[in-house]
Amino acid sequence: MKKQICIIDYKLGNLFSVNQALINIGLDVVISSDKETILNADALVLPGVGAFGDAMNHLRNLDLIGPIKNAVTSNKPLLGICLGLQLLFSESEEFGLVKGLDIIKGKVTKFTSINLEGNKIKIPQIGWNNISPLEDKNWENTPLQNITKEEYLYFVHSYYIVPEENVGLSVTNYDGHKYVSSILKNNIFACQFHPEKSGKVGLQIYNDWALTNNLK
Repeated sequence: MKKQICIIDYKLGNLFSVNQALINIGLDVVISSDKETILNADALVLPGVGAFGDAMNHLRNLDLIGPIKNAVTSNKPLLGICLGLQLLFSESEEFGLVKGLDIIKGKVTKFTSINLEGNKIKIPQIGWNNISPLEDKNWENTPLQNITKEEYLYFVHSYYIVPEENVGLSVTNYDGHKYVSSILKNNIFACQFHPEKSGKVGLQIYNDWALTNNLK
């Protein structure tokens, strides 16, 4: 029997494209905001596009914060994408200080409009950028295990994570702003880039996330 992957529907996110990508790699996928469905799933995907505060309000109003935290503590695989990555952190500076899920210690902050060389940069970052291993991190046996260093993936964001824990897996440089672009902590893998918008490379990441978590 196939394991079921639940994409959490909290009324903000690129649900269709993520759903199609996961189906394309052979997973059994359901999109749901039902607590029981989420609790009974074998793995969860937390996508997201939009404002951090709105997302937290939706999660709270749908009573989904408890099920997400329950999944993490019960060691179910959790994949966070873009805003879904940011929501895992303690707080965000977007439109004032907003508390996050606090599953991972750290904050979410905005790109500054001037880089280290004093030049203006375009915000948000929209388009292709590369990722590379963070310091001495090894991508073996991770969802990035088949990705070459400096591989390009698709980004759309104005804010980025600043972890207080040693969870960074990859880094990206956007016009002089070097930031953590994916994280791995136990059963949690999350990325700032959009694998579902990154062609074959993105599908490879989804597939290796499933394989490294015994979902296939």
